[in-house]
Amino acid sequence: MILDNISLFLQIVEKGSLAAAGRETGLSSTTVSERLSALEARFGVVLLNRTTRAISLTEEGRTLVEGAKRVLGEMEELESRIRFDADTLSGPIRISAPSDIGRTVISDEINRFLTDHPAISVDLMLSDGYVDIVGQGFDIAVRFGAVTDSTLRIRAMAQKRRLVCASPAYLEKHGMPKKPVDLKDHNCLLMRFGTHLDNVWRFGPGVMPQLITVRGDRMANDGALVRQWCLAGYGITLKSELDVERDIKSGRLVELLQKYTPPPTPIQMLFPPGRAQPRRVRALADRLATMLQSFES
Repeated sequence: MILDNISLFLQIVEKGSLAAAGRETGLSSTTVSERLSALEARFGVVLLNRTTRAISLTEEGRTLVEGAKRVLGEMEELESRIRFDADTLSGPIRISAPSDIGRTVISDEINRFLTDHPAISVDLMLSDGYVDIVGQGFDIAVRFGAVTDSTLRIRAMAQKRRLVCASPAYLEKHGMPKKPVDLKDHNCLLMRFGTHLDNVWRFGPGVMPQLITVRGDRMANDGALVRQWCLAGYGITLKSELDVERDIKSGRLVELLQKYTPPPTPIQMLFPPGRAQPRRVRALADRLATMLQSFES
């Protein structure tokens, strides 16, 4: 019963409310609340701060999430090895990825992985903003740039450039910028990462970067949408080569300001803190790392 209640607790955290966890598991809200209270009574601590509008993890709750995912994952793996065989991978994997590469290169690799391991299921959440990996119950998160949370485990995969690009139709109508400062006279399509608007673009080369503040009439927190705007000719954007290199090679987009390209940005996989990962998570992480390190558009 304790493992069932812990599993239900993870559902509450992942779904964001007791009611949503009840709908997912087929339990009434009263039953979910009673089982959560029983779990808190067993440990003698409050696991969730609950208001009428939201829930949030206490420090004890975060500790339980970290440990529970590991224990339940090991139980699922043990059951799989007993019921099937030692080489069978099964069970769920939750992964977070940026929206653009998540829709293309990562989802393509997940499709190949699931073909090889049909007993696994993957829950892929696409987001370009901040994600609470532990609180939202993710096994893997793929992210660009530096990582500020020192408690997470990090696996560096590759260094990728960010490219300034526009469609031929936009350039025919508005002309081509010759140097970074010329972008001030162009309509730039901007990404929003959480509350941060990415409107200060960094250019190289060398140790003395140029920082150019740009502006435009379209902003979004979805990288795939910003890329579509760029393809449609609405403006100039700054995107990872993972997102746009296929478009550049096909001629749908044109790379600009090539001699001012800044140093590449790291792309990394993040994992919750803990001593071990289920074999299925390690297997998918290895596949994604190999793919991203060798990726050629």
